[in-house]
Amino acid sequence: MNDVEAHELVTATARSARVAQRSLARAPRAVKDATLEAMAHSLTEHTEAILSANAADLERGRHSGMKPGLLDRLALDAGRLAGIADSLREVVALPDPVGQVVDGSVMPNGLRVRRVRVPLGVVGMIYEARPNVTVDTAALAVKSGNAIILRGGSAAQDSNAAIIAALRSALNAQGLPADLVTSVDAAGRDGARALMRAHGLVDALVPRGGAGLIRAVVEQSTVPVIETGSGNCHVYVDASADLEAAVDIIVNAKTQRVGVCNAAETLLVHTDAAAAYLPSAAAALWGQDVILHADPAAGRILATAAADSGHEALLTEATEEDWDTEYGSLDLAVRVVENLDEAIDHIRAHTTGHTEAVLAQDVGVISAFIAGMDSAAIMVNASTRFTDGGQLGLGAELGISTQKLHARGPMGLSELTTTTWIVEGDGHIRP
Repeated sequence: MNDVEAHELVTATARSARVAQRSLARAPRAVKDATLEAMAHSLTEHTEAILSANAADLERGRHSGMKPGLLDRLALDAGRLAGIADSLREVVALPDPVGQVVDGSVMPNGLRVRRVRVPLGVVGMIYEARPNVTVDTAALAVKSGNAIILRGGSAAQDSNAAIIAALRSALNAQGLPADLVTSVDAAGRDGARALMRAHGLVDALVPRGGAGLIRAVVEQSTVPVIETGSGNCHVYVDASADLEAAVDIIVNAKTQRVGVCNAAETLLVHTDAAAAYLPSAAAALWGQDVILHADPAAGRILATAAADSGHEALLTEATEEDWDTEYGSLDLAVRVVENLDEAIDHIRAHTTGHTEAVLAQDVGVISAFIAGMDSAAIMVNASTRFTDGGQLGLGAELGISTQKLHARGPMGLSELTTTTWIVEGDGHIRP
């Protein structure tokens, strides 16, 4: 499909989505919740077709050399698909943001003023190899009264097509326009570019994926962008930390799911804790096949442990590039720092503004760490993996914003709304 054809497809899709969105903008919560239940049921009903499509995507990904972390993001099985369907039901239980009064007052002249949440309208989503995002964004869009246009990338094209077909079937069954959930995957990369330029037809665009994708959307889009950032996430282990708990936390933060943006990529350890902490942490990480990219101080501590345990191949020297790398794989950069200030300086120099964690018992250290950060989320004695809409009570999430305007951190239902000022008078005129 060429640029002209892609533009025509995206324009037609966006116009249809705008018409469809009107039917949902003022729909009562009961209608939207029943629709979400129907969508969850439809996913379950179409499990076989969705998993078959996903198997084709996975086979293509393996053949093309897709990284294990990305394959993990792409992969579905019956359990994961059931969990995705359950996430729809979790959104049902959440309050409807549309119509919520953000604030209000009565002016001295008697005008009654209130600011009320309303849907954004038509939201575009450009993302990579993540079939769960197809469902999450559709669920959030429906609950918040929006239409969604999806561009899910070639790596998950069969999975997304099967999922979207199931969701559209549920919309039709509920008497709602199927074009509330649409895709421009058929237009390929030209479709993504056309979606970026659909100013006036698409109200907001959200990129979710690797740094290259996000940068391209931010730089090329004429549609307002809600930027989700890459995740170069740090864990700092202070001298006051509970070192036994800190081992479990770093293993979870790094290995619980390696291909996600809230996985830890750098471990910083206070010099006074390094000798006691690093060998035990390394043993646990090496048990999960994690390659440690160590600075000289960490390397000296770990060299003997690696040799004694036969894990020399899982210990390598860190380069400057490692500190800025979002691996998305079983790799972890490790550095020993002299003090908290050095840890903060390192993080501020290399962070992508996603999630940072401090492991400490000293409340002064915790307070100083929090004050020193400029990231969307800060974990205290907890894994970075908790920066997630579902884990933080949002149900599904649109993505994790690392920008500072409109939304920051996990984005849920309220982030898919804007506000309208409603001003009521009794024949008031301005003097």
